[in-house]
Amino acid sequence: MKKLPGAELLHTLLLRGTSGRRLWASLIAMAIGLSLLLIAVLIWWNFNQLLHGRATEDSLSSTFLTISRKVTNENMGHPELTVFSEKEIDDLRHTPQVEDVGIVQALKPSAYMSMEIAEGAGFSTVIILEAVPDRFMDKRPADWSWKPGSSTIPVILSSSFLSLYNYVFAPSQGLPQLSEETIKALPFNLAVGAGSAAVNYTARVAGFSDRITSVLVPEAFVQYANGNQSANARASRLIVKVSDPTSTAFAEYLEAHGYVTNSELLRWSKARAIVQVVAIITGVLALLLLGISLLVFVLFIELTIARARQSVQLLQEIGYSPASLQHYLSSRFLPLLFGAIAASAAIGMLAQLAAWYFGAGSGLHFAAIPGWPMWACLLIICLLLFVQMRRAIGKALKHV
Repeated sequence: MKKLPGAELLHTLLLRGTSGRRLWASLIAMAIGLSLLLIAVLIWWNFNQLLHGRATEDSLSSTFLTISRKVTNENMGHPELTVFSEKEIDDLRHTPQVEDVGIVQALKPSAYMSMEIAEGAGFSTVIILEAVPDRFMDKRPADWSWKPGSSTIPVILSSSFLSLYNYVFAPSQGLPQLSEETIKALPFNLAVGAGSAAVNYTARVAGFSDRITSVLVPEAFVQYANGNQSANARASRLIVKVSDPTSTAFAEYLEAHGYVTNSELLRWSKARAIVQVVAIITGVLALLLLGISLLVFVLFIELTIARARQSVQLLQEIGYSPASLQHYLSSRFLPLLFGAIAASAAIGMLAQLAAWYFGAGSGLHFAAIPGWPMWACLLIICLLLFVQMRRAIGKALKHV
């Protein structure tokens, strides 16, 4: 009779006749459970990236918010009741989630802008000019400065203003549409003041902002035109940098003090609550399914070894140590276990790729490759499953 090689002998004595249905059912359930867990982690990570990541310059409406007092029937007609005191500004600065506070300074004299786009075509309008500290600007031009005596003023426009002009105002008035490069090259006249006291300047568009929806000029110019008045004296609007724009505690603080801000804040606060609930429910379901599948997998290993009790005893009598038997069984089950883990990792990568693809169409910028939280979770689960498998095999062999 031909002598069987060691691997074939072990397979014949230990694994022949075992039913693979329970094994494959546990592996499929394990892959589904681990996939759900990875998707829950990706949901949390992607939403966190939208809030604080660098995929976009301002993330979800940015962590920069403009705050003002709510105008009510009681304070209507009393502008002194809608400004912030120095104490209120200081209290806001020390509020949790608030990292920095700046004052939005408005130009007090009236300003009148006129521009000639082409020969015989142009427009003129009253314009409101504001200034914010440079540290709150998302796109600060290189020539963003002004000194008294200079007749040229750099201006930053909100990106939404250009879109409004190109798609609403220009077509209705028969004016040409303008690209960003073109409007930067066109100077326009800016008259500050009224009547004979008006001072004429030449203004040029130095850049565009996605963060602040107003027309910005340098702080030095606003302070000069306002007669070097203290910014704190009439602070009716503030710009605030917050660590978490979706914080419900911060939204409640604003509501309690009668402050109003971007309506996006409340919308993303609700979105955050929904994302948290979805991630938690998915994660709990995934852990339950993963635990059940691991239990079935361990029971299959223990049942397989129990059925081969006599064969295990025989192998030990002819010289096979428990360690060598544990090593062999681990080498047989480990590829199946890693196969389920690899399938889950592939599903996680496809889910992230789908988020990247469909998010781009909605203006939401996700990473195309999963971030470290998914890989860390996968590594932890992989080590946990491997340890549990080795422990189950060793325990079953010990009780033979």
